[in-house]
Amino acid sequence: MSNIPETGRTPRVQIRLIAIQVLVFSLLLTLGGRLWFLQIRNGQEYTDEAKNNHVQQVVQPAVRGSILDTRGVPLADNETRLVVSASRTDLIKMKDNGKAVLTRLADVLGMKPDEVINKVRLCDSKTPKPCWNGSPYQPIPVTDEATTQQALQIRERAEDFPGITAEPTAVRRYAAPGLANTAQVLGYLSPVTDDEIAKALNTDSPYLRSDQVGRSGLERTYDKQLRGKAGVTRYEVDNLGRVIGEAKSDKAEPGANVVTSIDARVQAVAEYELSEAMKAARKEHDRNTNQNYKADSGAVVVMEAKTGRVVAMASQPTYDPNSWVGGISAKDYARLTGKKSNFPLLNRAIQGQAAPGSIFKVVSSTAAVNAGYPFDGNYPCPSSYSVGSQVFKNFESKGYGSITLGKALEVSCDTVFYGLAHKEWQKDGGTKPKKDAKNWFYTTAHQFGLGKETGIDLPNEVTGRVPDRQWKQNFWEANKGGWCKQGKKGGTYVEQLAYEGCLEGNLMRAGDSVNYSIGQGDTLVTPIQMATIYSAISNGGTLYNPTVGKAVISPDGKDVQEIKPKSHGKLPMNRATRDSIDKALAAVTTSGSAAWRFGGWPQDKIPMHAKTGTAEVYGKQTTSWFASYTKDYTIVMTISQGGTGSGASGPAVRKIYEAMYGLDKEGKQNLKKALMPTPAKALPKIQPDGSIDAPQIKPYEPEKELPAGEPVLAGPPAAPSTERRD
Repeated sequence: MSNIPETGRTPRVQIRLIAIQVLVFSLLLTLGGRLWFLQIRNGQEYTDEAKNNHVQQVVQPAVRGSILDTRGVPLADNETRLVVSASRTDLIKMKDNGKAVLTRLADVLGMKPDEVINKVRLCDSKTPKPCWNGSPYQPIPVTDEATTQQALQIRERAEDFPGITAEPTAVRRYAAPGLANTAQVLGYLSPVTDDEIAKALNTDSPYLRSDQVGRSGLERTYDKQLRGKAGVTRYEVDNLGRVIGEAKSDKAEPGANVVTSIDARVQAVAEYELSEAMKAARKEHDRNTNQNYKADSGAVVVMEAKTGRVVAMASQPTYDPNSWVGGISAKDYARLTGKKSNFPLLNRAIQGQAAPGSIFKVVSSTAAVNAGYPFDGNYPCPSSYSVGSQVFKNFESKGYGSITLGKALEVSCDTVFYGLAHKEWQKDGGTKPKKDAKNWFYTTAHQFGLGKETGIDLPNEVTGRVPDRQWKQNFWEANKGGWCKQGKKGGTYVEQLAYEGCLEGNLMRAGDSVNYSIGQGDTLVTPIQMATIYSAISNGGTLYNPTVGKAVISPDGKDVQEIKPKSHGKLPMNRATRDSIDKALAAVTTSGSAAWRFGGWPQDKIPMHAKTGTAEVYGKQTTSWFASYTKDYTIVMTISQGGTGSGASGPAVRKIYEAMYGLDKEGKQNLKKALMPTPAKALPKIQPDGSIDAPQIKPYEPEKELPAGEPVLAGPPAAPSTERRD
């Protein structure tokens, strides 16, 4: 028996009981709070989530809007095809991840098993194309070219093809009316990614997993307007997946139509003539390299001079945008992106950068006038110009004595601009620039809009480059380390350049400014930039943002949102300078460097203005440039490694004008044959049912060349030119 009194245990027991009571009360309080949080505070949220567990969504894709030319001809629309798709969610549940099913499917479709298997694998940083970069939860298209017989085999033998569907589906079609491919302008589509879905979740245009997204061109710029809104039907299902009722249904809303300023007929002509010009250049011998010109790429822009609207835009090499529809094959992907492809996905009209050569001289002429040199003053045009130990020659080493700036433009005299640029370099302080240096030749280029985007409504436009003093400093700081490693005094040409760059690559030397004045050296421009500049000269000085989109029209045609021309500035010249340059550019086609290509042109009825350019590129053959305008249009063409401006590009540009104005080889106009004698103003009409009364287009058929020796006459013929064929 214990000797401890009964009362001795009482405090300890009481303490324990109190502790237990507190613990129990705390647990009850915690549980009560959690219950309040779940049922009252967030009750509705969890109720909705619980409902969603028993709701299945069926998505009805919206019909994507069409992209139309200026007369309503479809450039991109939709057509119904039999699409065979695979559900990756179902396939990965199988022991072999669906490999046997996909192999059987390949046999039915007449495809290789690996090709089908590769199409349904997911893209990541280690997976080569083709692969699926869309959501893994939506059906992955294997082909959109299934025949009716193939689709029936798949559906009738459903037990052999679990997870495989064959359904008629509206898919994108790039129609190429009249053989107008328009690939780089239109762009292409591919499935939306999970990252894109997440980023757009709280925007006014969220994505569904079934959406296709524009990846380049107009398809990307106007994706939101074209895409429309997918329809979603929600079904209530039980635990076994059986439908027990319809919860909610949202109807699909078709996308709007985008009307462009592109004329499919002119587009077809531009594409054809660019391609033919490149083929012709490859037959010409380059005496500098002792081989034929490679003419490996090129671009042409046709623009309304008074609005900046793009009538045609072609880029070579090109591709068929239909290759992307339904998922691109491994073979096609390699052909479009491989090292030997020459990158046809690039739109060289807005992404191709090159030294402009002599078409840059309208900038240098303006800079000279702004610096105080009279346009009609007399300036020496010797056959060469010396700067220290360097000798800069005129093209074909020809001199013209003392001439005006206008004549220098007409005959494309380099040495006039060499001398003026050298004087300004000296005035600015040479390699030790003054604080108040004017830098007229560089400042004027920036004022012309060079070195920055034009603002065209196409993605991924590049800026080009104005190699002014600040650029020289930045470039030197970024490359000094590499130059100093590679450079070698008295080494090879490249090693010597690197050696000099290491020592003083940040200095603006006399040779840099002299070379720059004729569009050489480190200067880079794009065809769209030069088209914008020459359009501004034509219209009196207004620099317009180039536009391809002309209007966005609702599916029923009732809501029309016109995309009006916008200006981003004025040329830095007065009216007198503009008129003088305009007169000089007209003389280029009658007695100057392009006269030999424009004999018989009806100059009195349709005044033609032009400038030729032949840009030298280290390690490559010369780049051909031809910039031109009338009162209505501007056309700029360039061919990489194509030879001279008037030799390679000039004839093709003339043929495009002839087709637009309806001119025959004798210079006589037939308006019935004219494709576009004046810019189009009216918009195509879209009916309430969505139909469009668009004209039919025939493929472009160029006029045959006259037999050798047959005369070409239209009024007084131009005298045989002995001028430089720049």
